Amino acid sequence: MSDRTMTEAPAPAPSRHVDAGDEGYSKDLKSRHINMIAIGGAIGTGLFLGAGGRLAGAGPSLAIAYAVCGVFAFFVVRALGELVLYRPSSGAFVSYAREFMGEKGAYTAGWLYFLNWSTTTVADITAAAVFAHYWSAFTDVPQWVLAFIALAIVLTANLISVKYFGEMEFWFAIIKVGALVIFMLVAIYLLVTSHPIDGHTPGLATITDNGGLFPSGVLPMLLVVQGVVFAYASVELCGVAAGETENPEKIMPKAINSIMWRVGVFYVGSVVLLALLLPYTAYSADQSPFVTVFDKLGIPGTAGIMNLVVLTAALSSLNSGLYSTGRILRSMALSGSAPKFTGVMNKGKVPYGGVLFTAAFGVAGVGLNYWMPGEAFEIVLNLASIGILGTWGMVMLCSLFFWHRSKNGLVSRPSYRLPWAPYTQIATLVFLVTVLVLMWSDGGVGRTTVMLLPAIAAALVAGWFLVRGRVAELAATRD
Repeated sequence: MSDRTMTEAPAPAPSRHVDAGDEGYSKDLKSRHINMIAIGGAIGTGLFLGAGGRLAGAGPSLAIAYAVCGVFAFFVVRALGELVLYRPSSGAFVSYAREFMGEKGAYTAGWLYFLNWSTTTVADITAAAVFAHYWSAFTDVPQWVLAFIALAIVLTANLISVKYFGEMEFWFAIIKVGALVIFMLVAIYLLVTSHPIDGHTPGLATITDNGGLFPSGVLPMLLVVQGVVFAYASVELCGVAAGETENPEKIMPKAINSIMWRVGVFYVGSVVLLALLLPYTAYSADQSPFVTVFDKLGIPGTAGIMNLVVLTAALSSLNSGLYSTGRILRSMALSGSAPKFTGVMNKGKVPYGGVLFTAAFGVAGVGLNYWMPGEAFEIVLNLASIGILGTWGMVMLCSLFFWHRSKNGLVSRPSYRLPWAPYTQIATLVFLVTVLVLMWSDGGVGRTTVMLLPAIAAALVAGWFLVRGRVAELAATRD
Protein backbone atom coordinates (compact mmCIF):
# COMPACT_ATOMS: atom_id res chain seq x y z
CA MET A 1 0.00 0.00 0.00
CA SER A 2 1.50 3.34 -1.00
CA ASP A 3 1.73 6.38 1.23
CA ARG A 4 -0.60 8.22 -1.16
CA THR A 5 -3.24 5.49 -0.87
CA MET A 6 -2.96 5.53 2.89
CA THR A 7 -3.38 9.29 3.02
CA GLU A 8 -6.61 9.15 1.06
CA ALA A 9 -8.05 6.09 2.84
CA PRO A 10 -10.50 6.45 5.74
CA ALA A 11 -8.47 7.21 8.84
CA PRO A 12 -8.44 4.67 11.66
CA ALA A 13 -9.44 5.84 15.10
CA PRO A 14 -6.98 8.30 16.65
CA SER A 15 -4.51 7.15 19.27
CA ARG A 16 -6.16 5.97 22.46
CA HIS A 17 -2.89 6.22 24.35
CA VAL A 18 -3.11 8.67 27.24
CA ASP A 19 0.08 9.79 28.95
CA ALA A 20 -0.44 11.13 32.47
CA GLY A 21 2.68 13.22 32.01
CA ASP A 22 0.87 15.43 29.49
CA GLU A 23 -1.55 16.82 32.05
CA GLY A 24 -1.10 20.05 33.98
CA TYR A 25 0.99 22.08 31.53
CA SER A 26 0.13 25.54 30.30
CA LYS A 27 0.04 26.13 26.54
CA ASP A 28 2.08 29.33 26.68
CA LEU A 29 4.62 28.69 23.92
CA LYS A 30 3.72 30.64 20.76
CA SER A 31 4.68 30.11 17.15
CA ARG A 32 7.64 32.52 17.43
CA HIS A 33 8.92 30.59 20.46
CA ILE A 34 8.75 27.21 18.69
CA ASN A 35 10.44 28.55 15.56
CA MET A 36 13.26 30.06 17.57
CA ILE A 37 13.57 26.97 19.77
CA ALA A 38 14.04 24.97 16.56
CA ILE A 39 16.77 27.41 15.48
CA GLY A 40 18.37 27.42 18.92
CA GLY A 41 18.37 23.63 18.94
CA ALA A 42 20.24 23.57 15.64
CA ILE A 43 22.82 26.16 16.68
CA GLY A 44 24.60 25.55 19.95
CA THR A 45 27.80 25.11 21.89
CA GLY A 46 29.00 22.38 19.55
CA LEU A 47 29.35 24.94 16.76
CA PHE A 48 30.43 27.98 18.73
CA LEU A 49 33.06 26.23 20.87
CA GLY A 50 33.56 22.69 19.53
CA ALA A 51 34.18 23.75 15.92
CA GLY A 52 37.54 25.29 16.85
CA GLY A 53 39.25 22.10 18.01
CA ARG A 54 37.57 19.99 15.35
CA LEU A 55 38.62 22.36 12.58
CA ALA A 56 42.18 22.22 13.88
CA GLY A 57 42.06 18.41 13.84
CA ALA A 58 40.15 17.61 10.65
CA GLY A 59 40.78 20.74 8.60
CA PRO A 60 38.27 22.08 6.05
CA SER A 61 36.74 18.59 5.67
CA LEU A 62 34.87 19.37 8.90
CA ALA A 63 32.24 21.00 6.66
CA ILE A 64 31.55 17.59 5.09
CA ALA A 65 31.11 16.02 8.53
CA TYR A 66 28.64 18.76 9.51
CA ALA A 67 26.69 18.25 6.26
CA VAL A 68 26.42 14.46 6.61
CA CYS A 69 25.49 14.56 10.31
CA GLY A 70 23.04 17.36 9.55
CA VAL A 71 21.14 15.16 7.11
CA PHE A 72 20.68 12.43 9.71
CA ALA A 73 19.78 15.00 12.39
CA PHE A 74 17.06 16.23 10.05
CA PHE A 75 15.76 12.68 9.59
CA VAL A 76 15.54 12.29 13.37
CA VAL A 77 13.65 15.52 13.94
CA ARG A 78 11.41 14.87 10.93
CA ALA A 79 10.54 11.42 12.33
CA LEU A 80 9.81 13.02 15.71
CA GLY A 81 7.72 15.69 13.97
CA GLU A 82 5.53 13.01 12.38
CA LEU A 83 4.97 11.43 15.79
CA VAL A 84 4.20 14.84 17.31
CA LEU A 85 1.49 15.50 14.71
CA TYR A 86 0.12 12.02 15.37
CA ARG A 87 -0.11 12.79 19.11
CA PRO A 88 1.51 15.88 20.71
CA SER A 89 3.13 15.06 24.05
CA SER A 90 5.45 16.81 26.48
CA GLY A 91 6.90 13.37 27.13
CA ALA A 92 7.87 13.31 23.44
CA PHE A 93 9.79 10.17 22.43
CA VAL A 94 9.44 8.71 25.95
CA SER A 95 5.68 8.82 25.55
CA TYR A 96 5.90 7.33 22.04
CA ALA A 97 8.26 4.61 23.26
CA ARG A 98 5.67 3.78 25.94
CA GLU A 99 2.96 3.45 23.30
CA PHE A 100 4.92 1.46 20.73
CA MET A 101 7.56 -0.36 22.80
CA GLY A 102 6.02 -0.64 26.26
CA GLU A 103 7.22 0.60 29.64
CA LYS A 104 10.71 -0.89 29.21
CA GLY A 105 11.17 1.11 26.03
CA ALA A 106 9.96 4.32 27.71
CA TYR A 107 12.25 3.68 30.69
CA THR A 108 15.28 3.16 28.42
CA ALA A 109 14.50 6.16 26.21
CA GLY A 110 14.00 8.45 29.20
CA TRP A 111 17.17 7.56 31.06
CA LEU A 112 19.31 7.71 27.92
CA TYR A 113 17.93 11.19 27.33
CA PHE A 114 18.73 12.10 30.90
CA LEU A 115 22.29 10.82 30.38
CA ASN A 116 22.49 13.09 27.35
CA TRP A 117 21.35 16.26 29.05
CA SER A 118 22.81 15.74 32.51
CA THR A 119 26.25 15.46 30.93
CA THR A 120 25.49 18.21 28.40
CA THR A 121 24.62 20.46 31.35
CA VAL A 122 28.17 19.94 32.59
CA ALA A 123 29.53 20.67 29.10
CA ASP A 124 27.49 23.87 28.90
CA ILE A 125 28.53 25.30 32.26
CA THR A 126 32.13 24.35 31.42
CA ALA A 127 31.86 26.17 28.09
CA ALA A 128 30.31 29.20 29.80
CA ALA A 129 33.20 29.32 32.28
CA VAL A 130 35.77 29.00 29.46
CA PHE A 131 34.13 31.83 27.53
CA ALA A 132 33.99 34.06 30.62
CA HIS A 133 37.74 33.62 31.11
CA TYR A 134 38.25 35.51 27.85
CA TRP A 135 37.67 38.80 29.68
CA SER A 136 40.40 40.01 31.99
CA ALA A 137 37.87 40.75 34.73
CA PHE A 138 37.21 37.01 35.11
CA THR A 139 40.70 35.66 34.42
CA ASP A 140 41.52 35.17 38.08
CA VAL A 141 38.12 33.69 38.97
CA PRO A 142 38.36 29.87 39.25
CA GLN A 143 36.63 28.01 36.42
CA TRP A 144 34.41 26.08 38.85
CA VAL A 145 33.07 29.31 40.38
CA LEU A 146 32.08 30.67 36.97
CA ALA A 147 30.46 27.32 36.12
CA PHE A 148 28.42 27.44 39.32
CA ILE A 149 27.26 31.02 38.65
CA ALA A 150 26.11 30.08 35.14
CA LEU A 151 24.12 27.14 36.48
CA ALA A 152 22.50 29.21 39.24
CA ILE A 153 21.36 31.98 36.87
CA VAL A 154 19.76 29.71 34.26
CA LEU A 155 18.23 27.38 36.87
CA THR A 156 16.50 30.30 38.60
CA ALA A 157 14.95 31.54 35.35
CA ASN A 158 13.90 28.02 34.31
CA LEU A 159 11.95 27.40 37.52
CA ILE A 160 9.63 30.40 37.17
CA SER A 161 7.42 29.41 34.21
CA VAL A 162 7.49 28.11 30.66
CA LYS A 163 6.92 31.70 29.47
CA TYR A 164 10.31 32.67 30.84
CA PHE A 165 11.91 29.67 29.18
CA GLY A 166 10.27 30.53 25.86
CA GLU A 167 11.28 34.18 26.04
CA MET A 168 14.86 33.35 27.03
CA GLU A 169 15.19 30.89 24.15
CA PHE A 170 13.60 33.35 21.74
CA TRP A 171 16.13 36.07 22.50
CA PHE A 172 19.05 33.66 22.84
CA ALA A 173 18.25 32.37 19.34
CA ILE A 174 17.92 35.92 17.97
CA ILE A 175 21.38 36.74 19.32
CA LYS A 176 22.94 33.54 17.94
CA VAL A 177 21.41 33.86 14.49
CA GLY A 178 22.17 37.58 14.33
CA ALA A 179 25.80 36.98 15.27
CA LEU A 180 26.24 34.24 12.69
CA VAL A 181 24.67 36.39 9.98
CA ILE A 182 26.99 39.27 10.85
CA PHE A 183 29.99 36.93 10.86
CA MET A 184 29.07 35.51 7.48
CA LEU A 185 28.55 38.95 5.95
CA VAL A 186 31.90 40.14 7.32
CA ALA A 187 33.59 36.93 6.11
CA ILE A 188 32.16 37.30 2.61
CA TYR A 189 33.34 40.92 2.52
CA LEU A 190 36.84 39.87 3.60
CA LEU A 191 36.92 37.21 0.90
CA VAL A 192 35.64 39.46 -1.88
CA THR A 193 38.05 42.27 -1.01
CA SER A 194 40.96 39.92 -0.15
CA HIS A 195 41.36 41.88 3.07
CA PRO A 196 44.35 40.50 5.02
CA ILE A 197 43.77 38.86 8.39
CA ASP A 198 46.79 38.76 10.69
CA GLY A 199 49.03 39.06 7.64
CA HIS A 200 47.20 36.31 5.73
CA THR A 201 45.13 36.85 2.57
CA PRO A 202 41.84 34.90 2.73
CA GLY A 203 40.64 32.85 -0.22
CA LEU A 204 40.67 29.40 -1.76
CA ALA A 205 44.47 29.31 -1.48
CA THR A 206 44.02 29.16 2.29
CA ILE A 207 42.77 25.62 1.78
CA THR A 208 44.87 24.49 -1.20
CA ASP A 209 48.15 25.79 0.25
CA ASN A 210 47.59 24.16 3.63
CA GLY A 211 47.05 20.52 2.77
CA GLY A 212 43.77 20.81 0.86
CA LEU A 213 40.38 19.56 2.00
CA PHE A 214 41.87 16.63 3.94
CA PRO A 215 45.19 17.97 5.27
CA SER A 216 45.67 14.97 7.57
CA GLY A 217 43.71 12.43 5.54
CA VAL A 218 40.08 11.26 5.66
CA LEU A 219 40.37 9.47 9.03
CA PRO A 220 40.51 12.66 11.18
CA MET A 221 37.25 13.83 9.59
CA LEU A 222 35.59 10.52 10.45
CA LEU A 223 36.91 10.58 14.00
CA VAL A 224 35.38 13.98 14.79
CA VAL A 225 31.89 12.80 13.81
CA GLN A 226 30.87 12.05 17.41
CA GLY A 227 31.69 15.66 18.33
CA VAL A 228 29.70 16.88 15.34
CA VAL A 229 26.73 14.76 16.45
CA PHE A 230 26.94 16.57 19.80
CA ALA A 231 26.58 19.86 17.93
CA TYR A 232 23.10 18.77 16.80
CA ALA A 233 22.07 17.44 20.21
CA SER A 234 19.17 19.86 20.73
CA VAL A 235 17.29 19.42 17.46
CA GLU A 236 14.72 17.19 19.19
CA LEU A 237 13.84 19.96 21.66
CA CYS A 238 11.04 21.37 19.51
CA GLY A 239 9.30 17.98 19.80
CA VAL A 240 9.29 18.26 23.59
CA ALA A 241 8.12 21.88 23.46
CA ALA A 242 5.19 20.91 21.20
CA GLY A 243 3.33 19.65 24.26
CA GLU A 244 3.14 23.20 25.64
CA THR A 245 1.91 25.01 22.55
CA GLU A 246 -1.45 25.51 20.90
CA ASN A 247 -2.00 24.16 17.36
CA PRO A 248 1.23 22.13 17.01
CA GLU A 249 -0.10 20.72 13.73
CA LYS A 250 0.28 24.19 12.19
CA ILE A 251 3.49 25.27 13.91
CA MET A 252 5.65 22.14 13.91
CA PRO A 253 6.00 21.34 10.16
CA LYS A 254 7.28 24.83 9.36
CA ALA A 255 9.71 24.85 12.28
CA ILE A 256 11.10 21.38 11.48
CA ASN A 257 11.39 21.89 7.73
CA SER A 258 13.42 25.03 8.27
CA ILE A 259 16.08 23.08 10.21
CA MET A 260 17.55 21.64 7.02
CA TRP A 261 18.43 24.93 5.36
CA ARG A 262 19.61 26.36 8.67
CA VAL A 263 22.04 23.48 8.96
CA GLY A 264 23.30 24.14 5.44
CA VAL A 265 23.69 27.88 5.89
CA PHE A 266 24.85 28.22 9.47
CA TYR A 267 26.87 25.06 10.10
CA VAL A 268 28.30 24.13 6.74
CA GLY A 269 28.48 27.73 5.52
CA SER A 270 30.21 28.97 8.67
CA VAL A 271 32.83 26.21 8.63
CA VAL A 272 33.56 26.78 4.93
CA LEU A 273 34.05 30.50 5.57
CA LEU A 274 36.27 29.84 8.59
CA ALA A 275 38.43 27.54 6.46
CA LEU A 276 38.71 30.18 3.73
CA LEU A 277 39.61 33.01 6.12
CA LEU A 278 42.49 31.40 8.04
CA PRO A 279 44.56 28.21 7.81
CA TYR A 280 42.98 25.44 9.87
CA THR A 281 46.06 25.46 12.12
CA ALA A 282 45.09 28.96 13.33
CA TYR A 283 42.16 27.53 15.29
CA SER A 284 42.26 25.75 18.63
CA ALA A 285 40.02 23.89 21.05
CA ASP A 286 40.34 26.48 23.82
CA GLN A 287 38.81 29.38 21.88
CA SER A 288 35.75 29.83 19.69
CA PRO A 289 36.84 29.96 16.02
CA PHE A 290 34.61 33.01 15.53
CA VAL A 291 36.41 34.80 18.33
CA THR A 292 39.73 33.77 16.74
CA VAL A 293 38.81 35.46 13.45
CA PHE A 294 37.70 38.72 15.02
CA ASP A 295 40.64 38.64 17.40
CA LYS A 296 43.09 38.43 14.49
CA LEU A 297 41.25 41.17 12.59
CA GLY A 298 42.29 43.50 15.36
CA ILE A 299 39.08 45.55 15.37
CA PRO A 300 38.63 46.81 18.96
CA GLY A 301 35.71 45.26 20.79
CA THR A 302 34.52 42.84 18.08
CA ALA A 303 36.15 39.75 19.57
CA GLY A 304 34.65 40.57 22.97
CA ILE A 305 31.18 40.94 21.45
CA MET A 306 31.49 37.63 19.63
CA ASN A 307 32.66 35.98 22.84
CA LEU A 308 29.53 37.32 24.55
CA VAL A 309 27.48 35.70 21.79
CA VAL A 310 29.09 32.29 22.22
CA LEU A 311 28.60 32.61 25.98
CA THR A 312 24.91 33.18 25.20
CA ALA A 313 24.91 29.98 23.12
CA ALA A 314 26.20 27.96 26.07
CA LEU A 315 23.57 29.45 28.40
CA SER A 316 20.88 28.76 25.80
CA SER A 317 21.86 25.09 25.60
CA LEU A 318 21.88 24.87 29.40
CA ASN A 319 18.43 26.46 29.50
CA SER A 320 17.12 23.94 26.95
CA GLY A 321 18.57 20.97 28.81
CA LEU A 322 16.96 21.89 32.12
CA TYR A 323 13.64 22.50 30.38
CA SER A 324 13.49 19.28 28.39
CA THR A 325 14.73 16.89 31.07
CA GLY A 326 12.21 18.34 33.51
CA ARG A 327 9.37 17.37 31.15
CA ILE A 328 10.80 13.96 30.27
CA LEU A 329 11.43 13.05 33.92
CA ARG A 330 7.87 14.05 34.85
CA SER A 331 6.48 11.75 32.16
CA MET A 332 8.62 8.95 33.58
CA ALA A 333 7.82 9.73 37.22
CA LEU A 334 4.08 9.52 36.64
CA SER A 335 4.56 6.08 35.09
CA GLY A 336 6.83 4.92 37.92
CA SER A 337 10.19 4.77 36.14
CA ALA A 338 11.70 7.91 37.72
CA PRO A 339 11.77 9.17 41.33
CA LYS A 340 8.40 10.50 42.51
CA PHE A 341 9.71 13.97 43.32
CA THR A 342 10.70 14.54 39.68
CA GLY A 343 6.99 14.57 38.77
CA VAL A 344 6.10 17.46 41.09
CA MET A 345 5.06 20.81 39.56
CA ASN A 346 5.13 24.31 41.06
CA LYS A 347 2.55 27.09 40.76
CA GLY A 348 4.10 28.16 37.47
CA LYS A 349 3.30 24.68 36.06
CA VAL A 350 7.00 23.86 35.87
CA PRO A 351 8.07 20.29 36.82
CA TYR A 352 10.65 21.67 39.21
CA GLY A 353 11.55 18.30 40.71
CA GLY A 354 12.97 17.08 37.41
CA VAL A 355 14.66 20.40 36.70
CA LEU A 356 16.38 20.37 40.08
CA PHE A 357 17.40 16.72 39.63
CA THR A 358 19.19 17.60 36.39
CA ALA A 359 20.73 20.69 37.99
CA ALA A 360 22.14 18.47 40.74
CA PHE A 361 24.26 16.73 38.12
CA GLY A 362 25.35 20.16 36.97
CA VAL A 363 26.63 20.78 40.50
CA ALA A 364 28.66 17.57 40.13
CA GLY A 365 30.00 19.15 36.95
CA VAL A 366 31.12 22.13 38.99
CA GLY A 367 33.26 19.67 40.95
CA LEU A 368 34.65 18.26 37.70
CA ASN A 369 35.62 21.80 36.71
CA TYR A 370 37.42 22.11 40.03
CA TRP A 371 39.42 18.88 39.71
CA MET A 372 39.93 18.68 35.94
CA PRO A 373 39.32 22.12 34.35
CA GLY A 374 41.32 21.28 31.24
CA GLU A 375 39.65 17.93 30.41
CA ALA A 376 36.11 18.56 31.72
CA PHE A 377 34.58 19.56 28.38
CA GLU A 378 35.91 16.60 26.35
CA ILE A 379 35.02 14.04 29.03
CA VAL A 380 31.38 15.07 29.30
CA LEU A 381 31.16 15.66 25.54
CA ASN A 382 31.83 11.98 24.88
CA LEU A 383 29.39 10.80 27.56
CA ALA A 384 26.76 13.15 26.17
CA SER A 385 27.34 11.68 22.72
CA ILE A 386 26.36 8.24 24.04
CA GLY A 387 23.11 9.69 25.37
CA ILE A 388 22.45 11.50 22.09
CA LEU A 389 23.03 8.36 20.03
CA GLY A 390 20.72 6.41 22.33
CA THR A 391 18.02 9.08 22.17
CA TRP A 392 18.16 9.38 18.39
CA GLY A 393 18.11 5.59 18.11
CA MET A 394 14.97 5.38 20.25
CA VAL A 395 13.26 8.08 18.18
CA MET A 396 13.95 6.15 14.97
CA LEU A 397 12.83 2.85 16.53
CA CYS A 398 9.56 4.49 17.62
CA SER A 399 9.16 5.85 14.09
CA LEU A 400 9.81 2.39 12.65
CA PHE A 401 7.24 0.75 14.92
CA PHE A 402 4.76 3.53 14.10
CA TRP A 403 5.30 2.98 10.38
CA HIS A 404 4.79 -0.77 10.82
CA ARG A 405 1.52 -0.25 12.70
CA SER A 406 0.32 2.11 9.99
CA LYS A 407 0.94 -0.62 7.41
CA ASN A 408 -1.27 -2.93 9.49
CA GLY A 409 -4.01 -0.31 9.61
CA LEU A 410 -3.75 0.18 13.38
CA VAL A 411 -2.78 3.87 13.24
CA SER A 412 -2.97 6.61 10.65
CA ARG A 413 0.12 8.52 9.61
CA PRO A 414 -0.37 12.30 9.38
CA SER A 415 0.15 14.03 6.05
CA TYR A 416 3.43 15.40 7.39
CA ARG A 417 5.74 12.38 7.19
CA LEU A 418 9.30 11.18 7.35
CA PRO A 419 10.18 10.60 3.68
CA TRP A 420 11.32 7.23 2.31
CA ALA A 421 10.24 5.22 5.33
CA PRO A 422 11.26 2.62 6.44
CA TYR A 423 14.61 2.98 4.65
CA THR A 424 15.27 6.35 6.30
CA GLN A 425 14.93 4.89 9.78
CA ILE A 426 17.16 1.91 8.96
CA ALA A 427 19.85 4.09 7.36
CA THR A 428 19.85 6.41 10.38
CA LEU A 429 20.18 3.50 12.82
CA VAL A 430 23.13 2.16 10.79
CA PHE A 431 24.70 5.64 10.90
CA LEU A 432 24.35 5.80 14.70
CA VAL A 433 26.06 2.40 15.10
CA THR A 434 28.82 3.60 12.77
CA VAL A 435 29.41 6.62 15.02
CA LEU A 436 29.94 4.26 17.96
CA VAL A 437 32.51 2.33 15.94
CA LEU A 438 34.28 5.59 15.09
CA MET A 439 34.34 6.58 18.76
CA TRP A 440 36.06 3.28 19.54
CA SER A 441 38.52 3.77 16.69
CA ASP A 442 39.45 7.22 17.98
CA GLY A 443 41.05 5.74 21.09
CA GLY A 444 41.58 7.88 24.19
CA VAL A 445 38.46 9.31 25.83
CA GLY A 446 36.24 8.13 22.95
CA ARG A 447 37.26 4.48 23.38
CA THR A 448 36.92 4.74 27.14
CA THR A 449 33.41 6.09 26.67
CA VAL A 450 32.39 3.18 24.43
CA MET A 451 33.88 0.77 26.98
CA LEU A 452 31.44 2.26 29.51
CA LEU A 453 28.48 0.95 27.47
CA PRO A 454 28.29 -2.36 29.38
CA ALA A 455 28.27 -0.41 32.65
CA ILE A 456 25.52 1.88 31.35
CA ALA A 457 23.50 -1.14 30.20
CA ALA A 458 24.00 -2.84 33.58
CA ALA A 459 22.84 0.32 35.38
CA LEU A 460 19.72 0.46 33.20
CA VAL A 461 18.93 -3.21 33.89
CA ALA A 462 19.48 -2.81 37.64
CA GLY A 463 17.36 0.33 37.67
CA TRP A 464 14.54 -1.43 35.84
CA PHE A 465 14.41 -4.18 38.47
CA LEU A 466 14.14 -1.47 41.13
CA VAL A 467 11.23 0.37 39.48
CA ARG A 468 9.33 -2.36 37.63
CA GLY A 469 7.03 -3.08 40.60
CA ARG A 470 5.88 0.52 40.82
CA VAL A 471 5.62 0.76 37.02
CA ALA A 472 3.34 -2.32 36.95
CA GLU A 473 1.25 -0.97 39.83
CA LEU A 474 0.68 2.39 38.18
CA ALA A 475 -0.02 0.75 34.81
CA ALA A 476 -2.68 -1.44 36.44
CA THR A 477 -4.23 1.65 38.06
CA ARG A 478 -4.41 3.42 34.68
CA ASP A 479 -5.94 0.38 33.03
